[in-house]
Amino acid sequence: MTSTAFEEAIAAYDALVAAAARCAAIERECFTEQQQLTLLERGETVRRMQPALDHESISQLAEYGSVEELGGTPARVLADRLRITPSEARLRIDEAADLASRRAFTGELLSPKLEATATGQREGSIGTAHVRVIRSFFAHLPCWIDEPARADAERKLAEVASQYRPDELKRFAAHLDLILNPDGNFSDEDRARRRGITLGPQGPDGMSRIIGWLHPELRAGLDAVLAKLAAPGMCNPADESPTLEGTPSQEVIDGDYRSTAQRNHDALNVMVRASLMSGELGSHQGLPVTITATVNLEDLQAKTGMAPSAAPSCPSRI
Repeated sequence: MTSTAFEEAIAAYDALVAAAARCAAIERECFTEQQQLTLLERGETVRRMQPALDHESISQLAEYGSVEELGGTPARVLADRLRITPSEARLRIDEAADLASRRAFTGELLSPKLEATATGQREGSIGTAHVRVIRSFFAHLPCWIDEPARADAERKLAEVASQYRPDELKRFAAHLDLILNPDGNFSDEDRARRRGITLGPQGPDGMSRIIGWLHPELRAGLDAVLAKLAAPGMCNPADESPTLEGTPSQEVIDGDYRSTAQRNHDALNVMVRASLMSGELGSHQGLPVTITATVNLEDLQAKTGMAPSAAPSCPSRI
């Protein structure tokens, strides 16, 4: 039974590949503008349906696949097998958790968490960009919103998504958020759920992008510290002797041409260096908490090249 069902699934996918090849081979120069648009519309419908074909398989792998059987974590195996990035693999796993059918503890088949959205995607009326707007809406919705209100909101979002562009859906989602939470009430649980800072990989120039959300407590503390250390004239690496304490002279302030963002960055750098130099961080995995880099002697003497840091995938430029 399982073998027969798998063979039928493979045959169906082979038919899809063959149909795509036939579509690609069609000569289109003779079509009118309206006919070209119709073909593009049909192609977009197929493109929107495609992710829905994968949700069930991804959900099964993520929920029941063991590291031993798969040969790695589901995200890593998906990334390698499908030749996509690990971050894209994790995103697909997260989307499948919301859009694939579920099983109750009793074995009963349950509808997807975002049932109307999943239906629209299977029908080809809702695209990936729409899905991400809808999932983002619920990720930011307060925990105290009850289930009936959430279900009604999801149906409305899916209906709008099936008729409008993702940017228009985003505006509707913002309007719906105001209706559900007009006073902007969020609990500590809501804020704790959203908090986080992510450091992106280093680029060719050694720079890294930072994104995230700060808890109100961290924001208040950071504002207070930056008011001092990120003030004009403070912590300026361009100064021969940067001002780290007290108040910089007017001359130093007048000579500070950094933007606010650059001053914030330099202040954060001073805070990190002070923490490392304090000696109060102790050790991590048996080694002192410090910056460790490996560099060739020739590069060190020439003050050039790349020096891999403690994380092998994050080299630092010197």
